[in-house]
Amino acid sequence: MQPETTAPAVPAQGGDPTRIHNIGYRSYDGQRLGRAYARRSLFVQSLRGAYGLGRSAKSKVLPMLLFAVMCATATIIVAVTIFAKFKKPLVDYTEYAMIMQAVIGLYLASQAPQAVSRDLRFRTMTLYFSRPMERVDYVLAKFAAMASALFILTGAPVLILYIGALLAELDFAEQTKGFAQGMVSVALLSVLFAGIGLVVAALTPRRGFGVASVIAVFTIPYGAVSTIQAIAHSQDNDTAAGWLGLFSPVSLIDGVQSTFLGAASRFPGGATPPGTLAGVVYLAVVLGLIVGSYGLLMRRYRKVGL
Repeated sequence: MQPETTAPAVPAQGGDPTRIHNIGYRSYDGQRLGRAYARRSLFVQSLRGAYGLGRSAKSKVLPMLLFAVMCATATIIVAVTIFAKFKKPLVDYTEYAMIMQAVIGLYLASQAPQAVSRDLRFRTMTLYFSRPMERVDYVLAKFAAMASALFILTGAPVLILYIGALLAELDFAEQTKGFAQGMVSVALLSVLFAGIGLVVAALTPRRGFGVASVIAVFTIPYGAVSTIQAIAHSQDNDTAAGWLGLFSPVSLIDGVQSTFLGAASRFPGGATPPGTLAGVVYLAVVLGLIVGSYGLLMRRYRKVGL
């Protein structure tokens, strides 16, 4: 808005120095970028924030350190494979994220509350919605940004493993197939973990509570499921052990990739979902959790008046 005219001051009666100015404003006639631009801007800002970019130096330490750990471990595996001249990779592409699940969980626990809890705590929602943005735009941008951040975290080391396999002159077709399977696996993992993590983090404006809650949601069910699976396997009941994986986010991904992506199962005793039908159930539960997470986020932000 730019000032257009200023009327001459009108002398006040009785010697009062008050002045009345007529400041005219003309309407904005520039380009209006709309909801898509606002949604895209929030996505970029949230994705950058997940790695501390645009924030204080202190905020960059943990996400960058965890990313470095993910990539450095993959680089060490590649170096050993090349110099020892192994004929196959030390770690399968679909297996790497399962091995590094503790690092992935810590990253999600630290960054999911940062993505949503601070907006709730400092009541900045009205600032977002002073723009041409609706609740669905906010939820989509945050969900996509968190999933993309996790995909970068999990996909980068898989790419390093693939490049290392090619440098070691392993079979190109076989490694490319494994790499594609690994990227599908981490993409599914990223979307599922992002949805669950954001839902848990959005339940409280307190970042510390959000961090603890996300860690609990991923570690407690996995520990309980793995323990009961081990008991079932010790009693030669691998069918029950295969179905028990439905009750943990980590085990769900394991079950899906062992059924459809040719991955080795990490269930106790090597148990797998009992048959293709069970694998379909695993995949349906994963997709249901993703859709359900989105629905719960929409409901959560409807409750806070957005």
